[in-house]
Amino acid sequence: MKNFLITILFIFAQAGFAFIQIDTDAPNFELTDTYGNKVSLKSFKGKKVVLEWTNHGCPFVAKHYKTNNMQSTQELAKSEDVVWLSIISSAPGTQGYVTKEEANKLTTTRGASPAHVLLDPTGKAGILYNAKTTPHMYVINEEGLLKYQGAIDDAGGRGFMFKDLLEANNYVKKAIKELNQGKRVSDPITKPYGCSVKYAG
Repeated sequence: MKNFLITILFIFAQAGFAFIQIDTDAPNFELTDTYGNKVSLKSFKGKKVVLEWTNHGCPFVAKHYKTNNMQSTQELAKSEDVVWLSIISSAPGTQGYVTKEEANKLTTTRGASPAHVLLDPTGKAGILYNAKTTPHMYVINEEGLLKYQGAIDDAGGRGFMFKDLLEANNYVKKAIKELNQGKRVSDPITKPYGCSVKYAG
């Protein structure tokens, strides 16, 4: 397994894809949610956490929500007592930037169920995690160790808009199930796909 991970990391490094080392402490951050509350990652130690980088203006994100693929993944997480944090790192004036009110409306109209929607207009959390795309997903275990990072599923690439996302191999659901069964995550690192995160500058 160790040699396999080394090979995967080498391939991604050659492709210019940066990552945080699996099985290391997930970087802590503190952001404000859409209700004005300060939320830190470390406050959820003792629970599994999913991080979802999102941008409602991105067609990839839009399809994941329109087909209920993202919502079904959130619902599984919620049923397994996993904390789901949706993070918006779009800078002011860029695609995906929203006010607190607009973000709350999106959550309601899309039938989404994150524990918190966190606003990251300076991009500090996104840069800390090297979040590249929307969506870009991370799964953290109860000890605060990063166990998965990458795409939500394997539906990326050519023909994405014509694929049935509910039939794709959902890496996030799989990671949650494997961790709950006391297993290692079988696909700990995948290449994310979607729109680029709209950082400032």
